[in-house]
Order: sequence, then structure tokens, then C-alpha cells
Amino acid sequence: MARLKLFLPLIIFAALAVLFWRGLSLNPQDMPSALLNKPVPEFSLPKVSDGKTLAQKSDLPAKPLLMNVWATWCIACRVEHPYLNQLAEQGVPIVGVNLKDDDVEARRWLEQFHNPYLFSVADREGKLALDLGVFGAPETFLVDAQGVIRCKHVGVVDDRVWQTKLQPLYEKLQNQTWGEFSGELSDSLLSRCQ
Repeated sequence: MARLKLFLPLIIFAALAVLFWRGLSLNPQDMPSALLNKPVPEFSLPKVSDGKTLAQKSDLPAKPLLMNVWATWCIACRVEHPYLNQLAEQGVPIVGVNLKDDDVEARRWLEQFHNPYLFSVADREGKLALDLGVFGAPETFLVDAQGVIRCKHVGVVDDRVWQTKLQPLYEKLQNQTWGEFSGELSDSLLSRCQ
């Protein structure tokens, strides 16, 4: 028993080293969403545009769209914003969720950097973000015409992310029902949205 006590620190160290090594090999972008293939949570929040008019889940357009979580304090959001403007110019509908931000600053941001959003809600307390399972800004959800979340991307949406992950799914959702869509798509493409 005394010998076991001598080796106990070594055994604990080895176990921790294996756990840390495994943790370092994980991709931080791979954060599964509990809401994948579930409806967007109900919400009733003021619009950033005037801070008074309420927007609700029923205000989401009945077509595939992106729901983008952003904030003025988010440096990565500033990097992502020009690309969101490009997508909006191409006709991709985007709804914004302004996370724990100041309304005046958010309006100034949208005036200065242009507004890619159909509308953006002021999630001042972060309740909608919490309901969506958001880890931080920016995060983007692909929502189908029925208001069901079909894909989640953590981090900046840029040309590579759009073309390899979101656009193929978005285009399929524009033309088909989810049943037809999921039957035609390979598991590898669907697995990118976990």
C-alpha cells in the first residue's frame, strides 16, 4: 500500500496529461447546438432601429434566412460585417440579434458600417441568445422557411464558410422541403452543422 502512495502522483499526472492532450486536439468551432432541427425559440424584443417597436418570432420571413448574433463590442463582428453586407446585397435575408449591447451604439454601428439586416432585435439581457445556446458573438444560424434551425456556425462568416458550409444548405432549403433536402445530402455536409 505504501508503494501505491508513492506512484499515486505519477498516475494522477498521467491521467491529467491524457485529458489535456485530448482537449487540445478538439476543434473549438465544433460546438453542437441543442436546437439543431428545432424551432427558433419564441421571442418578443425591441428592434435596434428605434428601441420601441417589438419584433417577434412571427416576424421572421417564411423563407430560409440567416440569424446572426452580433455586438458592437465584438471585434470579430467587425471583421464579419462587410461580408454580411455582401450577402444581403445578393438577396440573402439576415435577421440580427444584437447581444447585450447599447442601442445607441448599435444604431451608430449600423449607420456607419451599413445595415445588412431585415431587422435586428436588441437582446439586452441575452435571453434570446441563451435560448439559442449562444456561446458568444458572432454566431450564425441557418433557419428554414418553417422557422426551424438547420445549421449553426460559431465564429466569423466569411467567403470560405459561406461557400463550403452555409450556401449549399441555404440553396437546397430555398428549393425543397427539409425531408427532400436531408435525403439528398451527404452525412459529411450535414455533419458540418453540428
